[in-house]
Amino acid sequence: MQNIIEAAWENRELLKEEKTLSVIRDVIEQLDKGTLRVAEPKGGDWQVNEWVKKAVILYFPIQKMETIEAGIFEYHDKMKLKTGYAALGVRVVPNAVARYGAFLAKGVIMMPSYVNIGAYVDSGTMVDTWATVGSCAQIGKDVHLSGGVGIGGVLEPVQAAPVIIEDGCFIGSRCIVVEGVRVQKEAVLGANVVLTKSTKIIDVTGTEPKEYKGIVPPRSVVIPGSYTKKFPAGDYQVPCALIIGQRKESTDLKTSLNNALREYDVAV
Repeated sequence: MQNIIEAAWENRELLKEEKTLSVIRDVIEQLDKGTLRVAEPKGGDWQVNEWVKKAVILYFPIQKMETIEAGIFEYHDKMKLKTGYAALGVRVVPNAVARYGAFLAKGVIMMPSYVNIGAYVDSGTMVDTWATVGSCAQIGKDVHLSGGVGIGGVLEPVQAAPVIIEDGCFIGSRCIVVEGVRVQKEAVLGANVVLTKSTKIIDVTGTEPKEYKGIVPPRSVVIPGSYTKKFPAGDYQVPCALIIGQRKESTDLKTSLNNALREYDVAV
């Protein structure tokens, strides 16, 4: 499959061949079932399968626009919606929407929210009201994406890594995580934290600050912050994120998501 996808990526004329079309559709079907992933854990790190992402991109031009009706609602799009939630063991509250080609594991709960094609949402995760999971984003087990959270998608450039939220993380209300940022296991983001690839993530728990970019260490408790940056027009405050502590081992994981923030007087 990879060879056929790579060939079609270089030569779009191959999209006229039935063999190519069949392989692209097979890749999307496997993404939908979770047997293929855009990115997957490997040896303590993550491996991005660029060819799978290419298949997602190639899926768009081979699909035709059609009218989709869901009760009183009507849509006009190229992509089918995901179906069969009862068999999957997934709870989906009206008006939640997931596109075909997104994987939702057993025990996932979708409040009125959106999960895009290529995304992977693992078991026990809550996608709360108006949260969005962008294309190809990887969400781990027992994650809570709070109200209004924006998890960025990534299709192009194909070599770009997707956003990765690992197992047990709590992402507070109105957080934004984009540009391939990786939030490691059991980390907690307070409300309104914004993380891009260039955002400074500063650990202020020691006597000297320790700076990260693009990655939140495991079990970190993170809040919004700012630092002073010099510009030709003067000194101004620039957003950053501050690591102010760690989740405590003494607190049960099921309750520590909120408690970890309350211990530091941080808004959820």
